[in-house]
Amino acid sequence: MEEWLNRIWYERRQPPAWLLPFEWLFIGLSGFRRFLYQRGLKTTERISLPVIVVGNIAVGGTGKTPLVRHLVSRLQAAGIKPGIVSRGYGGARRSEPLIVHPDDSATDVGDEPLWLAEATGAPVAIFPKRARAARHLANNRDIDVVICDDGLQHYSLARDLEIVVIDGARGLGNGHRLPAGPLRESRSRLQEVDLVIAQGDDELPGTSVNARMHLQPSAFVHLVDGERREISAGIPEDFRKGVLAVAGIGNPQRFFATVDELGIDAETRKFADHHPFSGDDLEDAQGRPVIMTAKDAVKCREFARPGWWYLDVEAYFDRDPVDNIISRLVELRRS
Repeated sequence: MEEWLNRIWYERRQPPAWLLPFEWLFIGLSGFRRFLYQRGLKTTERISLPVIVVGNIAVGGTGKTPLVRHLVSRLQAAGIKPGIVSRGYGGARRSEPLIVHPDDSATDVGDEPLWLAEATGAPVAIFPKRARAARHLANNRDIDVVICDDGLQHYSLARDLEIVVIDGARGLGNGHRLPAGPLRESRSRLQEVDLVIAQGDDELPGTSVNARMHLQPSAFVHLVDGERREISAGIPEDFRKGVLAVAGIGNPQRFFATVDELGIDAETRKFADHHPFSGDDLEDAQGRPVIMTAKDAVKCREFARPGWWYLDVEAYFDRDPVDNIISRLVELRRS
């Protein structure tokens, strides 16, 4: 189903006619929901701290989580203490917000929150209702700002800055709304946000982009003992005989393309986004090195074997937007 939808969304200009009534229904329901928030008929909660939402208007992987990591790192370097809020997709259901610890299981808290907690050292709170998670984080941790990883369409949480990330290679697909296209909201929503960041250099006709982000591979990290092999040192000799590259993310082809650009001959295997990996999934690796994403690695480390690695990547920008964000935060704190 996922592959079929992706072909319709990104390879066809027009979706099948029978999907259009469902698109109209989605437009009506989502538009009415936002109308209720705009008119105050549904409650929007403002917490005691500034809130930055990093999201997108299209489903699938766009690079939001690496951007959140970069933003958190830059804020920490500037002496600002950020906290992160996430839905905790893929984790166990719960009735109250939970603060993630680096030694938690991805099965319990979700892959993206666990990776962010490990990679940034910042406190991460998870709950499907972002407003409750943000309030819980603000009340229980010493932080200066809340960063919401995803949640652009969760209007119950008031926000001070909105950042949208677009996958430059796939753009906005066929321009249709769900399920006829990949869009959660219309293209016009981009005119309302504070920053639009595109991953990659691809042209995005009709879209005003504030900055372009590139995800640069930095190191291979071993799942068992944490050994780092820096990309700058060259490709490890044991990778030259072929590896198995696996990905359970929103856009696995981008990861596979990165592995190929590094000069690694890899058999590729894709899984659904947020796939709950088990040892059986990689049983046939047959002694070959395995390379995966950092988000997948947090779900595999409990049963990882020697020779399993994840590719660590870092975000780089043609114009880093964080300086502008820091200035906005200083103004918000003064007011």
